[in-house]
Amino acid sequence: MKPKRPYLLKAAYEWVADNDLTPYLLVNADDEAAVVPMEFVQDGQIVLNISMGAVRNLLMDQDGVSFEARFSGKPMQVFVPIAAALALYAKENGDGLFFPDEEFPSDPTPTPPPEPKKESGFKLKVVK
Repeated sequence: MKPKRPYLLKAAYEWVADNDLTPYLLVNADDEAAVVPMEFVQDGQIVLNISMGAVRNLLMDQDGVSFEARFSGKPMQVFVPIAAALALYAKENGDGLFFPDEEFPSDPTPTPPPEPKKESGFKLKVVK
């Protein structure tokens, strides 16, 4: 059977966002496939604000959660493998889901996060 966690993660995210609260993702930063800002890790965990105002190109799928964000002003592509996602809860009241332990299929070639798109900014054009 497929793991429940990706489905629960999406549902919890939608529920928190639909209630106009801020979704926080608790991550096991010790997972070797996790790509997170290590300077903010405490006790092997990191809490990430994954609200639409805080991240860009948020993608949640069977493999994990990926997005672009800024940490101390530096842009970073973040990837959280689904097994490293421990909980999703609302910042304002702590309500949400802590995910149960479950077995995940071992994938010898983990899917790397997508490369961020290079944006060239706005371009003006003279129209006559």
